[in-house]
Amino acid sequence: MSSAKSGERDVLKLGTRRSLLAWAQSGQVAREIERLNPGLRVELVGIDTMGDKIQDIPLQKVEGKEFFVAEIDQALRAGAVDLTVHSLKDLSLDRPDAFVLAAMPRRKNPRDVAIFGPGILDKLRSGAPVRVGSSSPRRIENLPAFLSEALPHLGPGGAKPQVEFVEIRGNVNTRLGRLHEADDSARFLDGVILAFAGLIRLWADPQARAEAEPLFREVRWMVLPLRECPAAAGQGALAIECRADDARVREAIARLDDAQTRRAVARERGLLAEWGGGCHQKFGATCVSSDEAGDLFYVRGRKPDGQFVDELRWQAPARPASALKPWDGSRFKLGAAAGPSEAAQLDLSGHAAFVAHSRALPPALVRQAQGARLWCSGTPSWFKLAQQGLWVEGCAEGLGFESIEAQLGEAVLGLPPLREWLVLTHEAAVPGWQGKVARAVGTYRLQESPEGVPDDVKRELAQARQIWWASGSQFDALGSQAQASAEHACGPGKTAQHLRKKGINPRVFPGVEEWKTWLSIN
Repeated sequence: MSSAKSGERDVLKLGTRRSLLAWAQSGQVAREIERLNPGLRVELVGIDTMGDKIQDIPLQKVEGKEFFVAEIDQALRAGAVDLTVHSLKDLSLDRPDAFVLAAMPRRKNPRDVAIFGPGILDKLRSGAPVRVGSSSPRRIENLPAFLSEALPHLGPGGAKPQVEFVEIRGNVNTRLGRLHEADDSARFLDGVILAFAGLIRLWADPQARAEAEPLFREVRWMVLPLRECPAAAGQGALAIECRADDARVREAIARLDDAQTRRAVARERGLLAEWGGGCHQKFGATCVSSDEAGDLFYVRGRKPDGQFVDELRWQAPARPASALKPWDGSRFKLGAAAGPSEAAQLDLSGHAAFVAHSRALPPALVRQAQGARLWCSGTPSWFKLAQQGLWVEGCAEGLGFESIEAQLGEAVLGLPPLREWLVLTHEAAVPGWQGKVARAVGTYRLQESPEGVPDDVKRELAQARQIWWASGSQFDALGSQAQASAEHACGPGKTAQHLRKKGINPRVFPGVEEWKTWLSIN
């Protein structure tokens, strides 16, 4: 029996789990359906699922599937509800023919986040193992090695932190609550791994935010990069289902559909279908779009046969037919000299700061940088800053600062607006930041002429047909040495923007390794 009123259907019943997060995200979907369908009202119907009832056993150890879905499916099939909302990653690849995935709204940030409790720095200084909670085989496979490099090296002798994973279950507030237990409690954890998208949606709901806000006090964040820590296929996306034969509900829901999200998720779940899906899988698969580099599909972890895979799949341009003669600017660093004196008086403490390169943070500023909220350009700089004992919250993953601007604006992170940020970079790059942030400071200076560059480097550049530029300043210093017919390449972001301003239309690659693979350079 339909839940709609007789005659004109103006009320729809939406089936959802009762957890704080599920209720918040289903409520947001309901309001969006109402906005796009004036006169229609959506009511939430809470449904308990097996996954919510079983809290003491990791799901990969429980027989069966659809742990968070089966009871909701039953309600939809029986007509007790008209539509349902699920986190897409909870859905199996084989769904009932009676249902249709009528809409997949634009997904939120698909990344994982690591959240650590108030005592994490003391734990790191002690050298004792850091206990991190997660029951995901994928996370347990990929994250320990990353976290041991990314956490500040504060222990005796500057050794890498030891990371131990602890299997946990429970909703978001239950997991976060374990960060605030007494440190001698058996339930205490130093950190937990959560889906960023869920926290974004939770924070956007006033009631959920009020309940969760105390759990976020004094915690420390890390937004995990996709290259090293890709997420579960479909993470961050929502699936809105209804009965396949209910044309009117399908039409109302379809207005929320986002084609770009469908395309990315189809690629991720296609890999699940190929390799085997479910909560037992030990690999991450996340596809995101870059304005300059196109679709980037990150895959990392272990296939069902145990083979380790670490790939970035993307659509490379056609390989040139001409003789290659490549010149790789990433192998050659322009000499760095001391930066402007204003860097010595810079106050980082209490600020949010973007470090464009690890060497942009002078040794004199390391101590006060411990009180800053630091982000950086990529994981190589992240790891070098961590070796200096600094906490880094995230990075641009080598894709340029513009690629993380929306991420930095997510309210749940509690970061200041960009106009209040500081940027540490090289002196020549400072003008490119004007009007975007509070202040950009050139903390070091790059060599600005080819004088002093070894003759063999200049000779190799002059003969090159394919050139990789590591920075705009490198092009300014050495671009005149390149032949007019040379083809230029670089990574996304400010280097590509700078080359275009100079009249060069470069091929943009996710990074230098992808360029080298494209040219088949070993």
